[in-house]
Amino acid sequence: MRKNDFVKIASIIVTITALTACSALRFPGVYRIDIPQGNLVEEENVSQVKIGMEPRQVRYLLGTPLIRDTFNQDRWDYFYSIRQGTNTTVEHHLSIFFNNGRVASIKDQLKQQ
Repeated sequence: MRKNDFVKIASIIVTITALTACSALRFPGVYRIDIPQGNLVEEENVSQVKIGMEPRQVRYLLGTPLIRDTFNQDRWDYFYSIRQGTNTTVEHHLSIFFNNGRVASIKDQLKQQ
């Protein structure tokens, strides 16, 4: 075997290994961690938020909003997503709208993929 042949075979093996590392192949028995992002908002706390509450009461129940619109101070958004090791993604988006310093409406969306 010539040196050139050895270099070609080695480069092909390295290339194939690198490409399979980036692919969507799932190896059996490999543990994948859950990746949570955003504000974890418990359903129990969301159910306690009522129309007419003050912002400080909402902040006490749900914490600081993840997104607070600079141009619209009357809207608070809480977003939480988790990608589970099985590639199941759960997204929870909660928007609270205020009018005259009180909760006017609540929009709650839960999406599972």
